[in-house]
Amino acid sequence: MSRADVNPAVEFVGVRTPEAWLDAVPHHLPELLIDHANCEKKAASTALSLMYKYVDQTELLHKMSRLAREELRHFEQVLDLMAACDVAYTHLNASRYARELHALVRSSEPQRLVDLLILGAVVEARSCERFVSLIGVLPAAMSDLYRQLVHSEARHFSDYLQLAKQAAGADIDSRVADFLRRDAELITSADEEFRFHSGVPG
Repeated sequence: MSRADVNPAVEFVGVRTPEAWLDAVPHHLPELLIDHANCEKKAASTALSLMYKYVDQTELLHKMSRLAREELRHFEQVLDLMAACDVAYTHLNASRYARELHALVRSSEPQRLVDLLILGAVVEARSCERFVSLIGVLPAAMSDLYRQLVHSEARHFSDYLQLAKQAAGADIDSRVADFLRRDAELITSADEEFRFHSGVPG
């Protein structure tokens, strides 16, 4: 798959990863892999958190259970790749990306659940777009893994978006636009740290 290829998740985020970020990737491979591993753990944790809180949402429980299993499997795959690339798993501060997007989540229900699901859709879609973008700039062994992950991440995006629409019971386009607008700002603006979802290296 090349950057020219499109899928629903890539089309959803619209704004593509800046070339300046891709140019920096070869110089930050350890940070990329370590933060990617952290992202997979966080994605599994988020799915489990939703399962614990919203026990009355049967479809959510099924989809999040599957998602959590898959994200943990992805975590294992990234760990294996880190070992093959001789990258030690060290502590990295989290990027601003998820934190800033999470700041948009409303505190009262059911708006909170809708926003959390939209947030999940945006993050999964951005991850999918990053995978597609990275395939052409990473060494072959790493590209193979990201090529494998594209399809599952696209499905995770679709699951989150479908659940958000169901939870809202109404049109969510304007709310989705709020999150996508912030996603685009964070992806295209200068960033002090290089992370999997970081902006343009400062």
